Amino acid sequence: MTSYDYDLFVIGGGSGGVRAGRLAGSMGKKVGLAEEYRMGGTCVIRGCVPKKLYVYASQFPEHFNDAAGYGWTVGESSFDWSKLVANKVTEIARLEGFYVKGLDNSKVEILRHRAVLKDAHTIELVGAGKTVTAETILIATGGHPFMDDAMPGHELCVNSDQIFDLSELPKSIVIQGGGYIAVEFAGIFNGLGVETTLIYRGKQILKNFDSDAFRLVTDSMIEKGIRIVTETKVDAVAEAEGDYRLNVTLSNGEVIAADQVLQAIGRVPNTKGLGLENAGVKQADDGSIIVDDYSRTNIENIWAVGDVTNRVQLTPVAIHEAMCFLETAFKGNPVRPDHELIPTAVFSQPEIGTVGMSEEEAAKQYANVEIYRALFRPMRNTLAGRFDKMLTKLVVDGDSRKVLGAHVVGPDAGEMAQLLGVALKAAATKDDFDRTMALHPSAAEEFVTMYTPSYRLVNGVREG
Repeated sequence: MTSYDYDLFVIGGGSGGVRAGRLAGSMGKKVGLAEEYRMGGTCVIRGCVPKKLYVYASQFPEHFNDAAGYGWTVGESSFDWSKLVANKVTEIARLEGFYVKGLDNSKVEILRHRAVLKDAHTIELVGAGKTVTAETILIATGGHPFMDDAMPGHELCVNSDQIFDLSELPKSIVIQGGGYIAVEFAGIFNGLGVETTLIYRGKQILKNFDSDAFRLVTDSMIEKGIRIVTETKVDAVAEAEGDYRLNVTLSNGEVIAADQVLQAIGRVPNTKGLGLENAGVKQADDGSIIVDDYSRTNIENIWAVGDVTNRVQLTPVAIHEAMCFLETAFKGNPVRPDHELIPTAVFSQPEIGTVGMSEEEAAKQYANVEIYRALFRPMRNTLAGRFDKMLTKLVVDGDSRKVLGAHVVGPDAGEMAQLLGVALKAAATKDDFDRTMALHPSAAEEFVTMYTPSYRLVNGVREG
């Protein structure tokens, strides 16, 4: 029987890799984990955690203004970008410490080196001058922002990893992209008082979300002062003289003066230089690792989870896939990751929470679709004098009464989507929603008080 240095060797210290390594260690497995940068991965270090902290920071100007309607007098306020950045760094270091402590407590050996596969069981630790062997290998290296290196002046732009640590807050920013990352950063910088322009080559930002949701968010962004330019792309960026650092040339001929350009145009898996070809691991055209329903690659002892497989690029998904991997690889209990009905939030301003099918998706798959929809002014905005609207929406199969999708736009939308996800996962029907007592006064009560369809879609055609 072949002897290996490790029972399990994990490449990548993000959420998926750390969860797998920590729990395998607690099972008594000898585990090594290689991470060349910092523990925590995209989410903790340069993704959803710092992003949401910055979203909170950007919302305070509205909170200060709203306070007056509730009897508060708020004095003169000012914002210190450098203090926000420094406090963010401190919080990330604290969270990273928990990741390291969890691995240490499970007796996982942490190797602060880049790991490269030499064959199906051998890993080179670059810089350490040694190789190690493992019976089972798990690749959880995540992804990184795509940059358009062919665009003139691309070197003057920053990506979503770098944007958190700018040396100073820009006066003006151009954001290239129309997905959730671009939209979230547009809201952040606009809220912090930065002149913000969003450039997207398509017709509609957030195009993969329900049409009611992306329309409401688009309208609200414009009302808040964000300029959105669609069906246009950034052709070039050049250094400028004068009040702004850069000139941004668009495909429509317009030139925008800005201090900063953010490219938020997608993410790609971290597989370059990983040595996959040495082990015979197959990759897709986009560079992602091809896995089966159980996260196993074409090489029997090598597995992959998280963004590097480009299935669903969300932190909880990577963690779930890691848990399924452990059940399958070490507990004799094959478990497929369940990628259906994943609750999702976009921390735009206003926020989107969603789970299940959009109206458009349902209309393509079901002959009789009922739409229950409420658009209203949330209670918190009344005394504040704010006219921002909130949306609640259910997409229902008119024949079986099963709720196919639930969507909410407004304050705490993500929190609602998490709980709505439980209901949809349990295959709740519209009748289940109807017989659930409302919690009053709340915005969420709208989901259980929309008794009459707003309209129907019969064979894709709207009626009513």
